[in-house]
Amino acid sequence: MKPFVITLASLALALTVSLLPHSQQPKAQAAESVETGPSGLPLPRFVSLSAAKVNVRVGPSRSYKIKWTFNKRGLPVEIVREYGNWRRVRDVDGEDGWIHRSLLSGKRTALVAPWGGDDNVPLMSAPAVSAATVAYLEPFVLADVERCDGAWCAISGRNWRGLVPQKSLWGVYPTEMVN
Repeated sequence: MKPFVITLASLALALTVSLLPHSQQPKAQAAESVETGPSGLPLPRFVSLSAAKVNVRVGPSRSYKIKWTFNKRGLPVEIVREYGNWRRVRDVDGEDGWIHRSLLSGKRTALVAPWGGDDNVPLMSAPAVSAATVAYLEPFVLADVERCDGAWCAISGRNWRGLVPQKSLWGVYPTEMVN
């Protein structure tokens, strides 16, 4: 009975809105509404670390305390907010803090299935589950993202290259196109 009540309430709301004069009706939002930060770039977005040692701070200034330090160039992070030259980022574990923009790169990288436990991800020769398996990638393998078509990503590392399902990566959004 509850689903019917929700459906009826939705119908009543739709009828009420449709009876409003055109100028008072709510504006339809784009299917893929993207917020833009002060930099003019979309929020959120993925980037990577451009230095081998990057301090993450509790606030957007060098005067704020260091929360932790990344020690690996190329790790993907998600920018969720901007303040001047500072970017609030989230890491693969969901932890967040502030990094100066000079320590970030637009180069796209990703971690292979960090949530996968002990399950290795097959690296395919073509974008199909029936394609030949090139190798098996362990969780947390760091890869360069060459391109993604919304379903598959071409990735590479030192002496290897192939394709994986896009949903197997942290560092790209599930249906994002990357060129």
